[in-house]
Amino acid sequence: MPSLPEFSWLDATALAALVETGQAQPIELVDAAIERIERLNPTLNAVITPLFEQARDRARSELPTGLFRGVPFLLKDVLGFLAGVRNTSGSSYLRDFVPDHDSELVARFKKAGLVILGKTNSPELGILPTTEPRLYGPTRNPWNLERTTGGSSGGAAAAVASGMVPMAHANDGGGSIRIPASCCGLFGLKPTRARNPLGPDVGDIMGGLVVEHALTRSVRDSAALLDATCGPDAGDPYWAPPRERPYREEVGRDPGRLRIALATQPPSGIPIHADCVAAARDAARLCESLGHHVEEASPQIDAHRFGQAFIATWAAGCAAVIDGMAFLTSRPATEEQFEPLTWALYQMGQQVKGPNYVLGQTMLQRSARTIARFMQRYDVWLTPTLAEPPLLLGSFDSPPEDPLAGLRRAVEFVPFTGIANATGQPAMSVPLMWNADGLPVGVHFFGRFGDEATLFRLAAQLEAARPWCDRRPPVSA
Repeated sequence: MPSLPEFSWLDATALAALVETGQAQPIELVDAAIERIERLNPTLNAVITPLFEQARDRARSELPTGLFRGVPFLLKDVLGFLAGVRNTSGSSYLRDFVPDHDSELVARFKKAGLVILGKTNSPELGILPTTEPRLYGPTRNPWNLERTTGGSSGGAAAAVASGMVPMAHANDGGGSIRIPASCCGLFGLKPTRARNPLGPDVGDIMGGLVVEHALTRSVRDSAALLDATCGPDAGDPYWAPPRERPYREEVGRDPGRLRIALATQPPSGIPIHADCVAAARDAARLCESLGHHVEEASPQIDAHRFGQAFIATWAAGCAAVIDGMAFLTSRPATEEQFEPLTWALYQMGQQVKGPNYVLGQTMLQRSARTIARFMQRYDVWLTPTLAEPPLLLGSFDSPPEDPLAGLRRAVEFVPFTGIANATGQPAMSVPLMWNADGLPVGVHFFGRFGDEATLFRLAAQLEAARPWCDRRPPVSA
């Protein structure tokens, strides 16, 4: 049986196998993970709400015989309601908000046998692509403590990359799974819109931009976890096309000769750092060496109108979230309770009129149809995940006189990922390159709507050709 330190670098599938075969007990895995969190968290600030005694009690109980029985897990502090545990969304306004029920996704995590050890840090309301909330302070990247983990699932990414846990809950409304995956050297798949449930409190967030899943080190963990959680909840407004077979059966299955479109420049024309371009081109060569056809091509998107529609949707969604929280808590929302950028975005959202919101949705849907036609010619669209390697902490700060400066900087940093949120198609960031500074640089793959299967097949093939799971950052278990 592996010693306790070795538990940190087994993936969730391997840990579950140890429990299944009697080689380890859930309480052993949980105690080992708690020791790692207590040792690493003072440096990284990834876990902001520890639930250690609750986790130990659960580990000693009769756990469900799910795919991940006894495996330690962390919830993101955005969405992911856990009954009786605060859910702040990184905001001082919600520092005392405690839901009285589990979200449907959390119920499915529990049914899979996962043991929840705590909640992870995120930017306020998950807005920025960095994890530096005023309430909890910054989460630091285990590859370089002065660099961002990305966001909004940055606490989850730091926890998985450092070996605290093998995988952690994450969600994605503009890249919040794939951005930290790129910054922290992890595998991050954003599923098809409505593949996982958002209920019971909501059926749709920001016009369908937001989806739920996780950050993992291995492809097979991501696939198996999606098997455990996917499928509509009662009353969902819509749901994703049914999968053909369990996703874990796609891992290792021959993807065939894929037609891959390569683009190293985004429709917006935002400049892309040489490292990110190099990572995408290197991935294209790797794909060609595996027998796939790669050619340079990109869908024709009206980037200006797309950007306007996306920001209008985000701003209106932010305003709706804050007004909804005020209704839920019976407390008026006031400026001093929020970070300046959040409040400025709230005010912007209040100015978005109903007709403009609907027109924005129409524009995003038009872009989705444009890309869907493009994807009839290609199985996969390959791009850089981000425009730059992980930035220094503080890069998204806004001066008092310009509270939206951080949002504009975010737009420059993430020119590709939000497209998949608008279209609803699955997309993944794959850790195939580390630059000369030792920082991970992710590569981004879009799949056709409803076709996570092709992405899992390709990701597993890339993982076998260029393994990344054994790479350990300087700050790690």
